[in-house]
Amino acid sequence: MLLIKRKLKIETERLTLRTPVQADFRPWTALRVKSESYLKQWEPAWADDHLTRKAFSNRVYWASRSISSGTAMPLFLIRREDQTLIGAITLDNIRRGPAQAGTLGYWTGAPFARQGYMREAIEAVVHQAFTRLDLSRIEAACLPENKPSRGLLEKSGFKYEGVAQSYLQIDGRWRTHVLYACLRGDRRGRTEAG
Repeated sequence: MLLIKRKLKIETERLTLRTPVQADFRPWTALRVKSESYLKQWEPAWADDHLTRKAFSNRVYWASRSISSGTAMPLFLIRREDQTLIGAITLDNIRRGPAQAGTLGYWTGAPFARQGYMREAIEAVVHQAFTRLDLSRIEAACLPENKPSRGLLEKSGFKYEGVAQSYLQIDGRWRTHVLYACLRGDRRGRTEAG
């Protein structure tokens, strides 16, 4: 199993994608509060302690442990021009062996949505997953009515694969999701005989 160091940093044209640290608590909380109504329609219900320092500390600890064990790659998106936290992206549920796959999740604060930041982040994480982590498949899911997220995935090289009934609880209800995947050296439709 490929282990990666606890601190991870990926640079893109406008962003630094890096492991969350304790000092991110105030900017993260402020952005989540400012974006609450925007985010809650797409996310699982927030726990009562979602915005507390203790919950954030647990999140930072989980991120560091997950990166070092190779099971997830949780990263904050920092805009390089002013060091502003604008969102997060996580490659989670990394599976080795015959699967060599992971699941992508992401969010952007409302003030930074639809400016191309998340596409930049997705492309960097997918590149890292295929070239450094040697994964073969990255999966993502979103609500069918989330047209911006669906468009983002499609523009980032993900292809629609189907529907998962009652896939996740979003805002307190079991919701059906559409499924997408991006394959390293896209092989869909090809066989060894073909």
